[in-house]
Amino acid sequence: MTAPAVVVEDLHVAYGKTWALDGVDLEAAAGTTVGVLGHNGAGKTTLIRTLTTLVTPTIGRVQVDGLDVVADATAVRRRIGVTGQYAGLDEFLTARENLELIGRLTGLRRTARPRADALIERLGLHEYATRRVGELSGGSRRRIDLAASLVGSPSVLFLDEPTTGLDPIARTGLWEVVEELTAAGTTVVLTTQYLEEADRLADHIVVLRSGRVAARGTPSDLKRIVGGKVLAATVPAVRASALPFTPDTERPVDGGARIRVSVTVDD
Repeated sequence: MTAPAVVVEDLHVAYGKTWALDGVDLEAAAGTTVGVLGHNGAGKTTLIRTLTTLVTPTIGRVQVDGLDVVADATAVRRRIGVTGQYAGLDEFLTARENLELIGRLTGLRRTARPRADALIERLGLHEYATRRVGELSGGSRRRIDLAASLVGSPSVLFLDEPTTGLDPIARTGLWEVVEELTAAGTTVVLTTQYLEEADRLADHIVVLRSGRVAARGTPSDLKRIVGGKVLAATVPAVRASALPFTPDTERPVDGGARIRVSVTVDD
């Protein structure tokens, strides 16, 4: 069997007397997406910062692509890509110049420009290639930021709430890119506050609450735990007996001419 791309065992991270992470366990199989859900302050960003070598674990073991994030930090950085909550781009440079600059910083040298052009082609960024990043919308910047995290051809990609603040069209476009990456074999660890995002992208979900794992499982597993989805509709009262299900709740509206019904469904 292939070893997991990400392994987190009994991870504790303390900031002073506060435990930001308090005994977190997590695994991500190669070529899959793990979604990390949780409220603000649950520990999602601290987890990403620890996995990407920016925070040292207080207790526990963390491995990325078979390497220890403390003992082999430099080697880990060469194998990962990171997109944070805010675009880390130079607003005075064009999209192509940003990607080329990051390529040169990564050590690509003469191949930095061809790599930038390849990513522009792959992610459909032609209309932004020669425009300064500072002139672009938030959604466009996020797509370029994602491209920047792919310059080094990472085997593991970390996305920390990448679609926060994006409109529905930009969010869907970013989802499609992530799906293409995992289909090509990239492992993705995604933090998000959007249930729909985790449901669509994640093969496995971990829910954090106050630094601890509150729940884990596939999207289907977790939806079964919370009772599925609720379908609600308003129908003519005379047609209520023809419904193909027995409503969980019924409430008369419009003086009894119609009724409001609801039922729990799997999807």
